[in-house]
Amino acid sequence: MMIILLVSYSETKIVIIIFIITSCQFMKTSYQFTAQIEKDKETGLYVGIVPNLPGAHTQAATLDELQTNLKEVVELCLEELSPEELGNLSEFIGFQQISVSV
Repeated sequence: MMIILLVSYSETKIVIIIFIITSCQFMKTSYQFTAQIEKDKETGLYVGIVPNLPGAHTQAATLDELQTNLKEVVELCLEELSPEELGNLSEFIGFQQISVSV
């Protein structure tokens, strides 16, 4: 809790303003993640997975809806992590295509 007291006075009056702030978030940390997106052949749905964030996966009928869902699930997953876990998230490097002949 934060209490801010402002006092203003003149010869004829004194004004006291008290602000009590019980919950305030001054600064948010920004994170950027890369999502893997696939289209499920059976359902036709787009599936999004954030590889370096445990539990961050969702699906949707359109890519726009998938992006909205991914943002929501990432926010929810981040809220559940402790500060230590947030600091220990693995770094996403990228995807690599592999070709083989069998």
